Amino acid sequence: MDTFLKQLFSYTYNIVTAPIEIGGTSVSLSSIVKLILCILAVIFLTRALKNFLKKYVLTRMGIDEGNREAISTIISYGMATLGFVVVLQTSGFNIASLAVIAGGLGVGIGFGLQDITKNFVSGLTLLVERKLKLGDFIEFDGMSGYIKEISIRSTIIRTFPGGDVVVPNSELVNNRILNWSYENFMGRIDIPIGVAYESDPVLVTETLLKSAYMEPAVLREPPPRVLFLGFGDNSLNFLLWVWVNRIDDRITIKSSLNFIIDYNFRQQGIHIPFPQRDLWLRNPEVLNGMGSLAVRDTEKQEDGGDVPQFVKPQLATQIARPLAIKDLLRQVTYFQNFTDLELRQLIEVGYRKRLAASEILFREGDPGDAFYIVLSGSVEVFVAKINKHLTTLTTGQFLGELALMLGIPRTATVRGVEDTILFAITKKGFEKTLQSQPELYDVIVQELGKHKEELAQRQKQLREMGLVNEEEDDKNPIDWMRKRLKNLFNLQ
Repeated sequence: MDTFLKQLFSYTYNIVTAPIEIGGTSVSLSSIVKLILCILAVIFLTRALKNFLKKYVLTRMGIDEGNREAISTIISYGMATLGFVVVLQTSGFNIASLAVIAGGLGVGIGFGLQDITKNFVSGLTLLVERKLKLGDFIEFDGMSGYIKEISIRSTIIRTFPGGDVVVPNSELVNNRILNWSYENFMGRIDIPIGVAYESDPVLVTETLLKSAYMEPAVLREPPPRVLFLGFGDNSLNFLLWVWVNRIDDRITIKSSLNFIIDYNFRQQGIHIPFPQRDLWLRNPEVLNGMGSLAVRDTEKQEDGGDVPQFVKPQLATQIARPLAIKDLLRQVTYFQNFTDLELRQLIEVGYRKRLAASEILFREGDPGDAFYIVLSGSVEVFVAKINKHLTTLTTGQFLGELALMLGIPRTATVRGVEDTILFAITKKGFEKTLQSQPELYDVIVQELGKHKEELAQRQKQLREMGLVNEEEDDKNPIDWMRKRLKNLFNLQ
């Protein structure tokens, strides 16, 4: 058995080490395996070098993202080429002989690899010229997105829906590309508006400009402009121009402006018309006696005959109007003076949460990181430590606002009595609202100041738990509350 194994090993070794003539160079299977392993090692090391340069060296040097990608890619491909040459030389291959073979095959292979070669050269062009850089916001072939990666053969574009589109580099070099961020992300948004013919153009212009200045993302310089485009079939046509710092956020900004314009138009009594058509009947007499589209009823004459008459159908039941979050928010003291636009922004930062029967929403001691309004169903508020029921909250009632505003732990446990839907505003959303509506801070301070004893109790509780910072601590609980609000929500 040992003899057989020795013979098998010897036979295998002879096959692996047997020389093979390639281009005047003797090679063997073992040297080919070593060559492949060395090439794989070169590929691995060059990729590691690219990531190291891009994430550490070039970042510390303060080079922007687009330049980091270009420099690291060119250096890594250069090192890879050098590494391949060194590996071939050290493996005993005659580069000059291989060049002759490669030259002969290159003519035939070149026809089959035209696209690859074209994309390769285009990739180098993109990296060197840097007309398109990593992170640029572009529009191309009906799609828009950010350049996620530029490689030698292709470029990856991350679209708004979150998909990655792989585009051959030659298409980016040979076609027109709209690069919104070539120098910066600043750009103009155009919003067309049509108003009824009885509208005052001066009032429309004033209202549109007011709406533009109400949107925080709109730049003051250059200022917004309103253009009167002309007289349409059904409306006076205007165009609002606004400039923004982040043109890639234009969909969100345009949506917000549309909300503001609609609100201000309603306030000023400016109407947006809809297409109208006049219908002329050539033979109106044919309509006489037509009652098939109405509901017929009959009444008895004195002589017993029936008198037909038309009646309007009535709804058997009145459909109940669902509760609007806007109306519920107005029941909260802090938001009762909000306009519809301000309430819309508050609704946008919140979300709906479904709570099953007996499911716990939060427990006593949990951080107060959200404020809730019951949209449907009901929840029970109780103290679990002593098993004491406090109250049951139903549709339209709210909870958790004090814990959110002061950043204090929950003092009770809340669970669903039945399947319940809640509207929640988190700390992050509330902070965004406070920063966009600074007057809300004064309202909160004024309302919480009416409960001085409760504030003092909460302050004492936090002190005992070691959750009061020395900078914000104050003997006066109202002053403490002011400082805590500013610290919690990063207010100036």
